[in-house]
Amino acid sequence: MQVQHLGRVDYLPTYEAMQTWTAARQADTPDALWMCEHPPTFTQGLAGQADHLLAPGHIPVIATNRGGQVTYHGPGQVVAYPLVNLQRTGYYVKEYVHRVEEALIRTLLYFDVTGHRVSGAPGIYVRLDDPHSHAMLAQRPQKDGSKTPDFTGLGKIAALGIKVSRHCTYHGLALNVAMDLSPFQRINPCGYQGLQTVDLSTIGVSVSWQDAADTLSQKLVTYLAP
Repeated sequence: MQVQHLGRVDYLPTYEAMQTWTAARQADTPDALWMCEHPPTFTQGLAGQADHLLAPGHIPVIATNRGGQVTYHGPGQVVAYPLVNLQRTGYYVKEYVHRVEEALIRTLLYFDVTGHRVSGAPGIYVRLDDPHSHAMLAQRPQKDGSKTPDFTGLGKIAALGIKVSRHCTYHGLALNVAMDLSPFQRINPCGYQGLQTVDLSTIGVSVSWQDAADTLSQKLVTYLAP
């Protein structure tokens, strides 16, 4: 997987570049991982509903073809776009999502934070009362397939939104490091009213954007390997 650090780039041209790159790639094109940061931007997924945009104000809203609802990107957030040929890796979309989430969990663990999955709600969450606790969540995914998300006592620290075209992934994930979280109050994050969003800095973890990006990229390369 070829890792490229793009720096701070506008969202729309990056989105368009992903589409173009994916459409042009061949069966033997190496997979890529684009690491970047975006200026303040709201993005709507295919399932996005206008009423989840509460007060976007001056921040642009961009419609996309990824899964999911509305989210926010801004400075201080590490955004990763894995461009992976799933047909070549040998695993399917569900496992791809699991592997991306595992890379996020392992990244947080590197900074002594315990990330959790929540049943029916993609992304990674932390306990607000003790982000370092390893105790299992009652809301964790269950074998019975329970799908009613329960965010009691939790804050969302990382979001996922993907698209698969011709067995190839684009869009990706965002990890909140040290950012202005107030724009999340202008939306229902990922379509959930009142869902609290946190970053590493608000839970007491001081880490640079670059260190977080480097760690996350290393974990993604490891966990997305065939």
